[in-house]
Amino acid sequence: MRAGVVVSGGGMDKRTETLAVVIFALTYLLISGRRLKMLPLNRPAAAVLGTALMVAAGVLTPEEAYRAVDHDTLVLLLGMMLIAAYLHLAGFFEWCADRILRWARTPVRLLAGLMAVSAVASALLVNDTVCLMLTPLVVAVMVRGGLPLAPYLLGLAMSANLGSVATLVGNPQNMIIGSLSGLSFAGFPRSLLLPALAGLGIAFLILWFGFRRILRSARIRRPQGPPPPMDRRLVGLSLVVLAGVFAGFLAGWNLAWTALTGAAALMVLARRDTHEVLRQVDWHLLVFFAALFVVVEGFNRTGLPDRWYVQVRPLFGETPVSQAVHLTWFSLVGSNLFSNVPFVLVAGQWMANFADPALMWKVMALATTFAGNLTILGSVANIIVVESARGHCEIGFWDYARVGIPVTILSTAVGLLLLLWVG
Repeated sequence: MRAGVVVSGGGMDKRTETLAVVIFALTYLLISGRRLKMLPLNRPAAAVLGTALMVAAGVLTPEEAYRAVDHDTLVLLLGMMLIAAYLHLAGFFEWCADRILRWARTPVRLLAGLMAVSAVASALLVNDTVCLMLTPLVVAVMVRGGLPLAPYLLGLAMSANLGSVATLVGNPQNMIIGSLSGLSFAGFPRSLLLPALAGLGIAFLILWFGFRRILRSARIRRPQGPPPPMDRRLVGLSLVVLAGVFAGFLAGWNLAWTALTGAAALMVLARRDTHEVLRQVDWHLLVFFAALFVVVEGFNRTGLPDRWYVQVRPLFGETPVSQAVHLTWFSLVGSNLFSNVPFVLVAGQWMANFADPALMWKVMALATTFAGNLTILGSVANIIVVESARGHCEIGFWDYARVGIPVTILSTAVGLLLLLWVG
């Protein structure tokens, strides 16, 4: 599936088309977080089930299923995860957490520092991986510092989502957009960095206001003794490789294979047990996205997305500004109904029909990423944070939504204005 390619469902009989829709709906029901009693499957397993059913039902042949997978996205994810894994094994994230706790003089300043680190790390690596590695550290640091967990966990998740919009490697949907759109790696941050910073500021202010009484009464217990150990050689080597990878990105090299080459070089130069490193990779996430490509391709083969687009197309208007505004709210709704990655895979084929496709790809990146802050189920990063901290802090659906809804609405509105201004 590529940008501008419209897959027709004309060659599919009614029975197969119905099966494709049912399989897609079942898969979505399972991956959206609602486990059925008779099918207690997690997200990757649900996507694998959907993939198998698409082939078994004759919606796709095995060969078509293989071709549906965007291997560049998976390779890029793997490469960035491996680099992040070396930083984790070197103790870099623990060291950063300790430094922030020592630097912060007030709980509010600590929240700002945590959100800044999370946003920057997510822009450079992958937000899901950053949350996976930072959440246990945040819990440990806050417990050690005698601080309330809720505002910091929400800040971690929301800033990871917001910061990740700034680059084409910040989150999985941006990676897919980069693969489908052909947008340049260097040009993307020029358009999305300012919206990311504005969104980060909005999220911080709303969290500060919402938790102002708790933060005002909290007191930081500063860490005593030396900072946690860090393998300075491995950290330095990892950062040099990361800088080299980004230099390759800016030079226009293939994103996926530049990242994987950097990761492979690091595996050779680091002289660490590679089994230990590979265990840090989120293989569940890679399986989830590989299977999801197949499920969405099967759904696209029905032609239903194209028919839906024909119905809503008049609402978008003819000018780039009108189309950007309407695509934004459409992406916000679609991302929360279908999850952002499936929505991007379905809606990506419409981009060539807009007046300014390049702008629309950026609008969709902004809207689908910022939409992740609406609810706990809005992004994988949110789920990782909430589930990883469950033994220490319970964050319910409405606990998150009462902050997530204003953050999403304001950051998206301001971000879109800035994106249209920057171009």
